[in-house]
Amino acid sequence: MLFAETAIDGAYLIEPERRVDERGFFARVFCENELAERGLAVRISQANTAVSQRAGTLRGVHFQLAPHAEVKIVRCLRGSVFDVAVDLRPGSPSYRRWTGHVLSAENGKLLYVPEGCAHGYLTLAPDTELMYFTSAPYAPNAARGVRYDDPAFAIAWPAKVEVISKADLSWPAFAG
Repeated sequence: MLFAETAIDGAYLIEPERRVDERGFFARVFCENELAERGLAVRISQANTAVSQRAGTLRGVHFQLAPHAEVKIVRCLRGSVFDVAVDLRPGSPSYRRWTGHVLSAENGKLLYVPEGCAHGYLTLAPDTELMYFTSAPYAPNAARGVRYDDPAFAIAWPAKVEVISKADLSWPAFAG
């Protein structure tokens, strides 16, 4: 696994190292030892999948409050997304900054989102499927979000938002 630092302290873009032969390829998408060597959380508590039928579907930008804060490791299995992490940790050197990366079935890349960061994505293709692993189980009472268009972050989404839930539109302006 190849780890590339992002604009967010502790967030990494992970590229599986493909071992190619006449059958195709093999690659690790999770390795406890390689994550631990970088001081990254290695506990997986839950695995989730999400399918969006339409390009332009926005999900997020979500996080969970402590003590239910979670690490997310996100991978696109079908289609493509612009995947975003927003740093909400007041003591972080990248506080209030965001990083965004195209994750696709074709490139196979993953995004490691540390605790204290919000996560969201915009689908760039129809019939897109994501799988993500979290270090903590979903806790509905700790679930929160920030608006995808909040000027406090000025996320540069690469395409128009066509589909978004009422819940994701209802997040208040960031007050941090």
